Amino acid sequence: MKCISFQGERGAYSEAALVSFFEGEIETIPCSTFANALKNTETDASDYSILPVENSLEGSVGESNDLLLSTKLHVTGEVYHRIHHCLIGTGSIGDIDTVYSHPQALGQCRQFIQENSLKTIPSYDTAGSVKIIKDLNKNNVACIASKDAAEIFDVPVIKDGIEDNTNNYTRFLILSKKPVETVKSNAKTSIIFSVKHEAGALYQIINEFYQHKINLTKIESRPNKNTAWEYNFYVDFEGLQDDSAVKDVLQKLRDNTTFLKILGSYPAAKLD
Repeated sequence: MKCISFQGERGAYSEAALVSFFEGEIETIPCSTFANALKNTETDASDYSILPVENSLEGSVGESNDLLLSTKLHVTGEVYHRIHHCLIGTGSIGDIDTVYSHPQALGQCRQFIQENSLKTIPSYDTAGSVKIIKDLNKNNVACIASKDAAEIFDVPVIKDGIEDNTNNYTRFLILSKKPVETVKSNAKTSIIFSVKHEAGALYQIINEFYQHKINLTKIESRPNKNTAWEYNFYVDFEGLQDDSAVKDVLQKLRDNTTFLKILGSYPAAKLD
């Protein structure tokens, strides 16, 4: 049996994503924070952990990406999970003036919130927000979470499909202490690097990928917490780190960057 740690309460989207990813018998372990989920895997309390890293509507999940910088775990897989938000509570839409949820979920339902003039209160987790409003037991308070979370906490769904756009997916990464041994096809590699603060430094790195005909699927910058106005670059690209072309590029990066971390190579996921 595989044990997988996730951040949130039962019914969180992270739990649903890992259930769709793993085959066979699994045990899911809810954790209060992303850091605790990773720590479980680092200390062998779980075999894997799962992190949401970006959403198709709201962009990157900053805390998760910052943790990728410090964790010693390897990225061993990814999954795209369709996010379908529900308004959950005991009152009717006309009764509600306040809504709880995770900041990402609130952002994904911004139009619905504005149209109904709702006050928003950020919470640590979508499923956790169901628990919060159940304890409050007020008809004027609701939350945004999944239908699974509503069923788990036995709170009615007032309205489903309230996200601003139906093309709403979150990308999750799977992490473990051991890297993937083999990837037969359709591989992806994720790295983090930083460059010297000088003209053309980033261009030279990107040009290496171009010269070696390696397709970049993502490039994103995050602030370097140790040095003001300097950045770490998060890059995903097609191919295995053991491929000859990729090896050449990674060596060029080692020679021309101030920092390089290889998160791992793993099978690329497809949208449902």
